[in-house]
Amino acid sequence: MRLSVSFGVSSGSVRRTGVLLAAGAAALAILAGCGGDSTSGGGEGAGIPFGTAEWRTDFSQRSVELSEFASGGPPKDGIPAIDDPRFVSVGQADGFLEDREPVAVLQRGGEVRAYPFQILIWHEIVNDEIAGEPVAVTFCPLSNSTVAFSRDLDGRTLDFGTTGKLRSSDLVMYDRQTERGGSSSPPRRSSES
Repeated sequence: MRLSVSFGVSSGSVRRTGVLLAAGAAALAILAGCGGDSTSGGGEGAGIPFGTAEWRTDFSQRSVELSEFASGGPPKDGIPAIDDPRFVSVGQADGFLEDREPVAVLQRGGEVRAYPFQILIWHEIVNDEIAGEPVAVTFCPLSNSTVAFSRDLDGRTLDFGTTGKLRSSDLVMYDRQTERGGSSSPPRRSSES
């Protein structure tokens, strides 16, 4: 289920909001992870245009042609998702956010969260929980798109990571439990396939 995400600017319009804060070390980790060889590991001989050694996926089961995917540069999880986000008050966020800095705002069950683009650009996916609901907030800097959706699917809570691939210049993520991939749009329930 896709959730409504609104866009705003930092402290001037985001009152009573928790603001996501990521450690600087995580940003350094992403810089160290960039530039890997996405074609290593074989798979090319089977008509797959990228390496498959790091995947448990059955690439014969798909809804789009694999030729639509391109390397985004980093390897699988080379852009680390945030799995245990920490939030700070608006007052604390004033110390690192400019007045007109963009944030994605998610509101569920009376709770409001702001996800600054300056953090999303380094992580692209936040696996979070708001008002007791597991959610994922995704951001693709190439398409400048943000999507939030429930991580519950068919009675199971999924966690998402980055594949290191792009489709139509958009983030391609995967769920870590089954290693099924997709664009930054939410996955479909098995009954919607």
